[in-house]
Amino acid sequence: MTGVLVVYESILGNTEEVARAVAEGLGRSRTVTISEVGQAPDAIHDDVDLLVVGGPTHAFGLSRPESRREAAAEATGAVPSTGRGLREWLEALAPSDSNTAFATFDTRVSLHFPGSAAKKAHKRLRAKGFHSLEDPQSFIVHGKTGPLADGETARARAWGEGLGRRLDDSGNVSARRA
Repeated sequence: MTGVLVVYESILGNTEEVARAVAEGLGRSRTVTISEVGQAPDAIHDDVDLLVVGGPTHAFGLSRPESRREAAAEATGAVPSTGRGLREWLEALAPSDSNTAFATFDTRVSLHFPGSAAKKAHKRLRAKGFHSLEDPQSFIVHGKTGPLADGETARARAWGEGLGRRLDDSGNVSARRA
């Protein structure tokens, strides 16, 4: 088994639900650690073969402190992410000096609106030296506050399983450990 770290930012709980489903799918073939972004490490250790990063799309990209405050004001329950967001974590994240692969996802109201937190995170992780395993993925939410659209949790779980298979096929693990 290889190690996976799933890091997520979630204000209204929808992105956390997706992150947990992705982790469940990956957990069928790997050891998975899931971390809310405020608790995520600022350096990815060599025992992590795959880093999965996800957050909500706010104002065409990654959230900002202002957009997180606005979203939190609409929450009807506990807010999972109350500290730093993915934008700040990605800025603080140490560059990769290993062959760690990554994948990114976001939650958003519609695929028809421009901008994507997953695409912004993808670009930043590539710039930090991580290796893309897959194109950014979006999961749809009904309205601003959710819930997730029908079937999205199952799709996230299946995507996680697929990431595990892609990691096996990519050669990243065997090349790094050779």
